Amino acid sequence: MSANEDQEMELEALRSIYEGDESFRELSPVSFQYRIGENGDPKAFLIEISWTETYPQTPPILSMNAFFNNTISSAVKQNILAKLQEAVEANLGTAMTYTLFEYAKDNKEQFMENHNPVNSATSISNIISIETPNTAPSSKKKDKKEQLSKAQKRKLADKTDHKGELPRGWNWVDVVKLSKTGSKDDE
Repeated sequence: MSANEDQEMELEALRSIYEGDESFRELSPVSFQYRIGENGDPKAFLIEISWTETYPQTPPILSMNAFFNNTISSAVKQNILAKLQEAVEANLGTAMTYTLFEYAKDNKEQFMENHNPVNSATSISNIISIETPNTAPSSKKKDKKEQLSKAQKRKLADKTDHKGELPRGWNWVDVVKLSKTGSKDDE
């Protein structure tokens, strides 16, 4: 079988296996994500597997660069990817996406044993609280009105009275015209 036929068969299998599984996500017909662990679990992580043109004869591209993994140190990510790479080499030539996801699920605790969550929320809030006095003057600049050209100002002045208000009835609908067009549709 060709690589494309193998990929099509594996794609069908993945879709049927993970149907309704909220941890699985198909990014494209050759790229998949799987969340290992439950939502809210501090040791949960996301693996992305992308197939190459010649997959499964050549290894897929493994990634943990998803935003979901921001609290995981790069050393832990490298360790997980190294262990998954060993599984890739053991399964080279066969459909392995499901195998890799299951391997990661089975070894989640071992993968994350050295994981100390990097609390990015605190570091961001510290940065914000430090920078708040500096950003106060710039917020006044944001409130500045949009600059209008002379033609835009003239057009606006023509629409409004001298107080800057639109005249009464400026957005009214002509009922006579509306009723005439409505009666044609009724016929």
